[in-house]
Amino acid sequence: MVQPRSIVKIADNSGGKIGRVFKVLGSSKKRYASIGELVVISIQKAEPRKSTKKKDVVRAIVVRQKAPFRRKDGSYIRFDENAVVLVMKDAKKKEPVAGRVFGPIPREIGDAGYQKIISLAPEVV
Repeated sequence: MVQPRSIVKIADNSGGKIGRVFKVLGSSKKRYASIGELVVISIQKAEPRKSTKKKDVVRAIVVRQKAPFRRKDGSYIRFDENAVVLVMKDAKKKEPVAGRVFGPIPREIGDAGYQKIISLAPEVV
């Protein structure tokens, strides 16, 4: 579960390395985001000479979380870190900003409509 002020790793090559969540999208009272949900983050650390700069405010989808996530078949999945992939600002376009995605990606991301992220991922679990 990712909540406001959570530090997350950015798992793509957009230029951002570390971000801080400051809003969970979906409802005004929504407190936690899980795998496949949108959040608004602020870039805390970024690579020089890339498209994403420090202090940028961007939308991202949660692709990994430390808390166990229950799947529909009853099994649980969890990861070593909280990670996100930056997505386009337009809510209808479910496209990632970057051209590469790093690390394992759960198949629930594809169920949420982000097929492009699934196709870029090196491993789908």
